[in-house]
Amino acid sequence: MKELSPAEKAKRRFMRGIYVNREYSWLLFNKRVLDQSADLTNPLLERCKFLSIFCSNLDEFFMVRVGSLYNEMLAGPNLTDNKTELTPAKQLSGIMALVRKQYKNRAAAYVRLRGELAKAGVRILKASELTPRQSEECRQYFVSRVMPLLSIMVLDAKHPMIQFSNMRNYMLFDLERDGRRMIGVMYINPGIDRLYRIGYGKKAKVVPLEELLRAFGHLAFIGYTAKSRMLLRVTRNADLDTRVDDSDVEHDFSVFMKQKIESRARLSVIRLEVDDDTSPLKDFVLKQLKLDPAYCFEEQHYFDYKFLFSIGNYLPAEAAAALRYPPFKGAVEEDIAEAPSLIDYVSRRDVFLSYPYDSMDPVLDLLDECAKDKRVLSIKITIYRLASHSRIVDALCRASERGKHVTVVIELMARFDEESNLHYASKLREAGCTIIYGMENYKVHSKIISIVLKEGEEIRYITHLGTGNYNESTSKQYTDLNILTSDERIGQDAVAFFRNIAICNTDFAYQRLLVAPETLKPGLIALIDRETEKAKSGKEGLILAKMNSLTDKKIIDKFVEASCAGVRIRLVVRGICCMLPGVAGKTENISVRSIVGRFLEHSRIYSFGSGEDRVTYISSADLMTRNTDKRVEIAAPVLDKGIEKKIVDFMETMLADNVKARILGPDGKYRPVQRAEGEEPLNAQEAFIKARQ
Repeated sequence: MKELSPAEKAKRRFMRGIYVNREYSWLLFNKRVLDQSADLTNPLLERCKFLSIFCSNLDEFFMVRVGSLYNEMLAGPNLTDNKTELTPAKQLSGIMALVRKQYKNRAAAYVRLRGELAKAGVRILKASELTPRQSEECRQYFVSRVMPLLSIMVLDAKHPMIQFSNMRNYMLFDLERDGRRMIGVMYINPGIDRLYRIGYGKKAKVVPLEELLRAFGHLAFIGYTAKSRMLLRVTRNADLDTRVDDSDVEHDFSVFMKQKIESRARLSVIRLEVDDDTSPLKDFVLKQLKLDPAYCFEEQHYFDYKFLFSIGNYLPAEAAAALRYPPFKGAVEEDIAEAPSLIDYVSRRDVFLSYPYDSMDPVLDLLDECAKDKRVLSIKITIYRLASHSRIVDALCRASERGKHVTVVIELMARFDEESNLHYASKLREAGCTIIYGMENYKVHSKIISIVLKEGEEIRYITHLGTGNYNESTSKQYTDLNILTSDERIGQDAVAFFRNIAICNTDFAYQRLLVAPETLKPGLIALIDRETEKAKSGKEGLILAKMNSLTDKKIIDKFVEASCAGVRIRLVVRGICCMLPGVAGKTENISVRSIVGRFLEHSRIYSFGSGEDRVTYISSADLMTRNTDKRVEIAAPVLDKGIEKKIVDFMETMLADNVKARILGPDGKYRPVQRAEGEEPLNAQEAFIKARQ
């Protein structure tokens, strides 16, 4: 019998019964992202972006998930995950084996794309491919434009080993002078242009900075002979401990978070990347870092491929446009665009927006109007991630400066957006807004705006509820659902929600909203149980759900119970799915598909039953324990039957996708949908775009 590879052994270890390990499932998701770089239904420049996204996803996975497992291994080495019963050490061992294979796959993907780019008119040259004339041009450029921006040092007793910064490129040199061997260290300033263009012919020729360093980096060490060199990058643990004593009223949480962010640069190294796995310099670095060689990976090309996002700039505009997705702008319904007052419009009917197919402008315009309208007494909003130039913040500042009471619950623990949120919190506070950083040790991940108006003696409400961030940039790239409503009970719930945030109270019975950590999971489980009981009594039981991830074991077990009772469960799970569908006697009535396409699928939908009996929610929460038990999340009922039909139709289209969809099988593998003979291809995202044009 053929011995299994380390990757195959890891795959088997990561599945137990109907359960799949969370980290393994995430790696499968990122593989689906990488697969898009080879999917010829995507234009070439878009396929280049998918490779870059794959790499940045993997970087974050190491900083966050590998970092978390590393901490768990130190704090509780015998703890096991609740689905596959693997210790942190066993999970890390399996991850390293699988990732090693993915490094080879991504290198192969780059070689393919590089060949196609050359045919399209952009050649990405390696140092070894430069002609003598090109080499001299590059040498002159390096000496005059690159070398002044490099920081170098030779290690000795007075120049000890530097601390490698997180996600920064360095080059080490094995140097010799006067018979003495030394090690040189070069820090590569991230502000240096990543690509250098040689000449300006019809076909562009570009040389990545790394290639210039490989060819000419030794010139910076005047008087030394370079025997060898090695490019490297370290990844540091970014799993910060942000727990605090909330009873401490003498300290500002924002100051605490600033200190934590600064400490990230000094956290332990959990990955080393090198461009030469055979170099003795690698062993030197591993020893200095006290890092297990299992956490070292070879990438002979580049540690990231961010330059591929702009590679189209080296082509004529018309040629580049043909290699990208056709431009698309979110629509605004005519009656909304022409409404004299959005406040009055929403007061008469609920408004449904599906990003990016619908524009975010109605929400932005509503806030602009609220900042000026004398009827508006208060605006309260939760903020998790914002655009770099936020119209939302500008509108809130204007509203506060004009005398409206503005409360902003801004989450300072939104990973990698902490500094941005600290900046915006300061700006909003200066404008007079009341700032709240969250509650207890729960992240506030809800997406809600509460607007309170007074006309005469009447108090009225407008509430926005959504599945995604108040971020103008991502609203053009992520699929999210939004409802604006003047429903009084939802409005009262929204006011109560912000009041509870302000007093750190999670124990509250809302009229319409399901709010984690108290009522969201029990509320959804009650609806699963309802469908289960219907199936047991011989009626149709149906659950349609869409989310980014499914990891909550209690909900998974409820899905299994419902499936065994005969409930048909159809799930769209973009990323992590810790449940195997189609397992006889367990999950045979459950189907799971993932869609990775032009836009990042981000909306969450939970729909139970059919026809008049149907109950549908949109939510900020995935079905993950971190969302259902450890965050403040909202699931909002869809009250308008017309909007509910749109959402269910949206789900049915996603479930019919036979181009971008991948079906999860009982063996844990994702496979493309097999179209029947004569069946027309259906790309759900493209269908939604066409419907708006």
